Amino acid sequence: MSFWTMIKMMSPKHPRRVLQLPPKKDVKGSFVSIHSSGFRDSLLKPKFLRVIVDCGFEHPLEVQHECIPRAIMGMNVLCQAKSGMCKTAVFVLAILQQIKPINGRVSVLVMCHTRELAFQISKEYEHFFKYMTSIKVSVFFGDLSIKKDEDVLKNCSHVVAGTPGQILALVRNKSLNLRNVKHLVLDECDKMLEQLDMCQEVQEIFRLTPHKKQHMLFSATLSKEIRPVCRKFMQDAMEVFVDDETNLTLHCLQQYYVKLKDNEKNQKLFDLVDIPETNQVVIFVKSVQCCMALAQLLVKQNLSAIAIHRDMPQEECLSCYQQFKDFQWCILLATNLFGRGLAVTFVSDENDAKIFNDVQDWFEVNVAKLSEGIDISTYIEQS
Repeated sequence: MSFWTMIKMMSPKHPRRVLQLPPKKDVKGSFVSIHSSGFRDSLLKPKFLRVIVDCGFEHPLEVQHECIPRAIMGMNVLCQAKSGMCKTAVFVLAILQQIKPINGRVSVLVMCHTRELAFQISKEYEHFFKYMTSIKVSVFFGDLSIKKDEDVLKNCSHVVAGTPGQILALVRNKSLNLRNVKHLVLDECDKMLEQLDMCQEVQEIFRLTPHKKQHMLFSATLSKEIRPVCRKFMQDAMEVFVDDETNLTLHCLQQYYVKLKDNEKNQKLFDLVDIPETNQVVIFVKSVQCCMALAQLLVKQNLSAIAIHRDMPQEECLSCYQQFKDFQWCILLATNLFGRGLAVTFVSDENDAKIFNDVQDWFEVNVAKLSEGIDISTYIEQS
């Protein structure tokens, strides 16, 4: 019997509940939809409401407003919403609201397609552990020693995040027991299910978890072709498609571009990052060589800069990233390894211009040309 046949036999013939939120037409600007209702309306426990305030959240975004109350009730969720809408907070909050930690048992399994995303998810859980010190989270991905992972699991992790390959390796050598999993999350599920080898790993892991559990699948780009595959993992799921097939406008982000010659980029960059009021800066570059060379140039200018790229050992990469988050460095240079967006774009040739225009079309935003100076009062909160 095939895996998909088995799943189909296990699934009752309940009609799917699809929440198709209407797309917003003729909307321009730098915002995404938020709700006037607060997180207090999401059935969250008071201790989580305090953590939400501490983390800087004010109002739930659309995906949070629609998904959190349903997920808290234990419903299966299939959600598609563009990047930047804080989907991670949905399953982190919903699971922490329900979890009942038992020593020696893994209750939550979160899988994603890259090690960097797995690391970030584990950090999101740690942010919300402020008032739940009894819960332990662990993250597992390739390029790290299996022996170290086995030692970590001896400390009774309750939440496990990682990539399918490493999770499956730990299960096969009997270091990780999935028989008590109550919540299974696939983040960026389409990226895993579209790759044949990773999809097979996800299927094998799925078979090793209990039949009765909550399933939550999230993605920024959930095509109509992959949705039927996602549905085979769940029974009677609530489907939430936020602004389906429309572009995402960005919230609270000042964006500019600078048009200049290639040999003028470095000096202009030095001028931008050397503004005294600037707290921290992230600079994205297109290659490892460029990342390393630019980092050296910034250090020569007596600027506090650190670089992260794919040629670095994984432990060193994560250590540098954490140092930057702890404000030990002012400038972080990175390839698309940690890419999340652009603040200032340099346009020096026709290829740059084409990519720049594609970005504007995708995010439905008009990026202004950078003036002689940036008015910091437009994006820095004045005390």
